[in-house]
Parts: sequence; structure tokens; C-alpha cells
Amino acid sequence: MKDDRSKRVYDALFKPQSIVIVGGSESLGKPGGNVLANIVDHDYHGTLWVVNPGGQVKGLPTFPSVSDLPDVPELGIIAIPAAFVAEALEGLGRGGTKAVVILSAGFGEKDEKGRQEERRLLAIADSLGMTIIGPNCSGFMTPRYSGKFAGIIPELKPRSIDFISGSGATVDLVMEQAVLRGLSFCNVVNVGNSIQIGVEDLIALYDENYGTEGSPILMLYLESLKKPGLLLKHARALTEKGCAIVGIKSGVSASGARAAASHTGAMATDDTAVQALFDKAGIIRVKSKMEMIDVACALMGTGGRLRGNRACVVTDAGGPGVMLTDELERQGLVLPVLGEKTRGRLGGILPPESSVANPIDCLPSRTASQIREIFQVLGEEESDSIDVIAIQVGNPGMFPNREIYHEVARAMKNCPIPVIPTLSSVTTCAAPIGEFVSDGHFYFPDEVNLGGALGKVLRRPAVFAASGELAHYDRAGIQSALKGQTGPLTALAVTEVLKHAGFVFPPQVEALSLTEMKNACETVGYPLAMKVLGPLHKSDIGGVRLMIKDAGDAEAAWHDLKSVEGVRGVLVQRMVEGTEVILGASRADGFGHLVMFGLGGIYTEVLKDVSFCLAPVSREESLLMVKAIRGYPILEGVRGQRGISTERVCDYVERLGRLVHDFPAIGEIDLNPLKGSGSELYVVDARIILHASPP
Repeated sequence: MKDDRSKRVYDALFKPQSIVIVGGSESLGKPGGNVLANIVDHDYHGTLWVVNPGGQVKGLPTFPSVSDLPDVPELGIIAIPAAFVAEALEGLGRGGTKAVVILSAGFGEKDEKGRQEERRLLAIADSLGMTIIGPNCSGFMTPRYSGKFAGIIPELKPRSIDFISGSGATVDLVMEQAVLRGLSFCNVVNVGNSIQIGVEDLIALYDENYGTEGSPILMLYLESLKKPGLLLKHARALTEKGCAIVGIKSGVSASGARAAASHTGAMATDDTAVQALFDKAGIIRVKSKMEMIDVACALMGTGGRLRGNRACVVTDAGGPGVMLTDELERQGLVLPVLGEKTRGRLGGILPPESSVANPIDCLPSRTASQIREIFQVLGEEESDSIDVIAIQVGNPGMFPNREIYHEVARAMKNCPIPVIPTLSSVTTCAAPIGEFVSDGHFYFPDEVNLGGALGKVLRRPAVFAASGELAHYDRAGIQSALKGQTGPLTALAVTEVLKHAGFVFPPQVEALSLTEMKNACETVGYPLAMKVLGPLHKSDIGGVRLMIKDAGDAEAAWHDLKSVEGVRGVLVQRMVEGTEVILGASRADGFGHLVMFGLGGIYTEVLKDVSFCLAPVSREESLLMVKAIRGYPILEGVRGQRGISTERVCDYVERLGRLVHDFPAIGEIDLNPLKGSGSELYVVDARIILHASPP
């Protein structure tokens, strides 16, 4: 059951029964005049008031001040100079208005004085229980009202695309191109300076009130990410409710990487954290406005998700058809050869020189009736064998394109297989493409972009439930081992923690003296490895000796290693043969822990063949992580070498995700390498660094 306050705020912002425009005027040269005109011109049917001391505006009920309003408006839209906003906001709040959109600029985006004024507005709103969008925002649009003062004001349609943005310019530029391509919008919001409500807060409000009438696609543009946990929670919930989310996060670069003591921490950049969050939330991440539009078109065309990776290409030109085919295959889609019956029927429709295998090249001489019959045959014969039809249409000038487009539109509506068109001739066929769009259809202008967008939809992140209890995972034992610890843990403490978490070590013994070392070698058995105790990056300082075969080698290794600065002893460990992988985790501020998996050993940071996931990691996510690295075939075994059990690796990934999620005081942890073959996989070297003392 949704929170009553959440519903009240949602209703006030998205479907207000009454609105007051503070600063509304007749002048289209002012934000207040523009927003008022847009609301009136786009048929707002609720009660509309204006506050303007200069007299009546547009024949609407107009009042000299907020205190003169005859009743409490559900929503206030403020479009007056910054110096007067606080007074108007307080007046609305004391009167009972709970939601306000502040269009006025001249605040924190300008100077320190503006930032101080923002703090004043926030204090007023918090004290009166108000919700603020803005200031310095371009507006708030829903099918109920077009509360935006500048830029494009498209026709708003229920069950189309919603857009929540941290940038007003991005909203306008995306909509300009998207509307041209045939996409429609429903709710469009720019949060401006977001002094109280950012993109994450608005997504939470949106999710809490999302129902069966909610839009199937949500676009997001974020410049800042102040509440990643809130975004993760509500984006996951929206994904589970059937909403496909496509998002851009700008302002992320390699310069944001933190200095870290672990391999995992060194590679866990800000961009890595954002990508891991988007993946876990089910958000399709894109890099540009045009890519966002492309993916939205592909989502519209496929109903939000492809059921498989089998595509059929229909084209009237060889070159574009080949480029589309190439891109589809690069994106992981396949073009299966069509069935014999299908090819026979298509051969009876098209000229002998046509190709009917897949791609279907219907030649520049194609006619509307041929296109109609092609779709009919594919729908009747291949609906269980093809997951999407990508059609590319040029303008060879041999048959009117208007009729071709009509048949494409008919297929988009009626074919049992999703149909997505590329209409390439945007200049010579501008008029018929315009008609195609005005009839409610979308298109791609470029076939390679279509292939790329389908790849994004094919790989759309899924949301997985957290795993249940793990066998041999002793939470109490881990807690006891960590109690009172800070900073880097000793090798003995690391071993104790990881063993309680269910990890397996080869036989090993710590030795702090020559005598202890000799006894440890007899206990462990030869061949063995010897590693320094104390320094973190053992290999970097020459702190590892391998394949020690007898007591003489062991004593020589002891004296060598004891000469390394900072060494307090050695770890004597049974040699393990097999493939090396790395598993680690690093805490990212606000995000939780990033769990990393990849090929291990000394080349980890050179090859950077790794994958990431936010903790906790489900079994499904662990499998995706393991299979995501380029070196995955090595894990399966190559050239006669035994591989490593994928099930065993996934179990370890899942355990580490559970460990750092349960014990957030762990700042960084590396298991490098994990080594072995088959289901025998051992922790050969490990380090744990606490960033706080566990309770």
C-alpha cells in the first residue's frame, strides 16, 4: 500500500486539479507568460489561477498576491525574479499547497548568494512539508497540463514514454529528435537545480505510484548521482513492474578513480560503479541522446524485450542490407536460414534474381503488394523461428514509397513478429515519412543504428532476486574473526574470515622464525611456496618464492625473504597447480561494494579482463560475471589443460558478495589468485582491509 503523502505529492505534480501561476502574464517574452500560454493552449481542464499585481491576465481569475487566493491550489508554479521567490513559496506553503515547481533562475547556478537563497527556500519547504521541483527548471509536463515555459511542447499521450532529466536542454534536444522519429511522450520533467528533489527522488515517487497505466518506457538523464541506493531500489522495482528504463549518466571519467591498495580498488572507477548500478537496476545505459532515442524506438518495436536473438532482414538495396546484417551479428543476433516452405513461397512472390534465404533482398523493383506478401509469409511460417524483422527501405524511384510505407505500418501493427523499419530516404521522401510518423509510427534513419539498438535491447539487464542461505557460510564466525580489527588484517585473520565464509585454502602455516619455518615445511610438504608476511603487494617487492622442492631451497628462500623491508615472517603454503583467477571487492561511496572477477595473477591490472557487479551477487549474476570476461574459454580448458568448474567459481563469487554485503566495514578485499582445476579451487593469496571497525 503506497504512502498517503507520496500519493498526495504525486497527484499534485502529475495530475493537479488546481494550479496557480505566480508571475503569469500576457507577455510571451517572460517565463510566466510562456508557461501560462502553454497550459491554456494545451487544454488544461482544472482550476487555473494567476498571481500578478498588474491586473487580470488572459481573462483568468487573477490575484495581486498569494495571500489573496480564494482557495488552496494543489500545485504552484513560480516564475518571478529570484529575490521574490521565497516570499511566494512561504505564502503558498502556509496556505496549504504541498507541491511547487520553481522556474525562476538566478540561484545556485549563478553564485554563492544564490546558493544561500536556495538553502533558505529548502528550509521554508521542509518546515511547511512542501515538495519543490527546481529552481531553475524548464518545467513539468504531463497529459494533464503542459507546465513548461520554453522549448518543444509535444502532444502528450498516455502509455508512451516518460522522461526525467537533470538538464532542461537535454529534455528539449531529445524530444526534438524523438518526435521527428515518431516517438511520443507522456510525463516529462526537468528537476533543475534539484535543491530538494533530484532525479533519484522523483524516480522513487514515480515508482511508488506506478500502476497498470504507467508508461512502458522511462528515459533518464543524470548529471549527478547523490543517492545511488535510492535509484537502485526504485529502478529495480520499476523494472520488475514491466517498465523498461534507458539512461545516460554524464560527468563520469577515469579521473574519478580512487587511489586504492587493492587490485580491485584500483580498477573500480566511478564509471565502473555507475555501470554496475545500472546493470543491477535493469537500466539500459547509453552514451548519447541519439542512442537513447534509438534504444527507445527498439524498445517500442519489441514490446520492451526480445524473446530471442533470431533476426530476419528485409531490404531493397544490397549495401545497406549487408551493413545491417553485419551490425546485427556484431551485436549477438543471428540470421537463421529461412525454412524451405518459406523460401518457396517467397520465391513465388519475388523475381528470380532476388535473395530469399535471409537477408531477403527484394530488389529496387519491390512493390507494395510484394512487401505485404513478404510480411504475410514470414508471419505465417516463421513466427516461432524469428524474433524480430528489420526492414530497410530506400527510394530507388521504381515504385511510390508512400505505398511501401503503408504496408510497413500495417505489418508493424499486425505481424506476429515485431517489425522495426529503417526509412533511409529522409530528404526525397520527407513528405511520406512525415505522414508515416503522423499516423503514430516510428522509424530509424540508419540501419546500423537499428542493429546497435537491437543489441542493447537483446542485452537488456535482467533483475535477479538475492540468493538464499549459503551452505558453510558462518556469519557468526566471520563476525567473531573481525571483531575489534582495523586496517589491513593479518594473514591468519584473513584465513579465518574467509574459511568461515566457505572458501578453501591449500595447507599453509605462518612462520615467524627459522625453526618455525622448518617445522612448517615438514607439515605442509613439498613442493611448496613461501610468501612474506606484512607487505600487501608481495610480488611487486620480490616477496614470493615458488616451487621450493626441499629443505635447502626452503632455508635459502627464508633468508632471501627476511631481507625484504617490513617482513615479519613467512607464509608456507602447499604449491597449487592450475588456472589463476582473481576475485575481489571494493567499497564505492554510496553504492555499496563492487565485486570483481577476472583472470588472476600478476597481469590482472595489465589485461584488465574483469567484470563487476554490485553486492550482494545472486547465482544468476555470478554466472553472467564469469562468462562476461574475454578469457572465459580459458576457464573451460584449452589445449588439453583442465579448466575450472564454472559452478565452483560462481559459488565463490556469490560468497564474496554475501561477505562484503553482510560486513560493510570491509573496505577492500582481494583473492588473487584463486587457483586450481575442476572443482578444486584454492585461495592462494588474499588480503582484507577494513575501512572501519566492525561492531
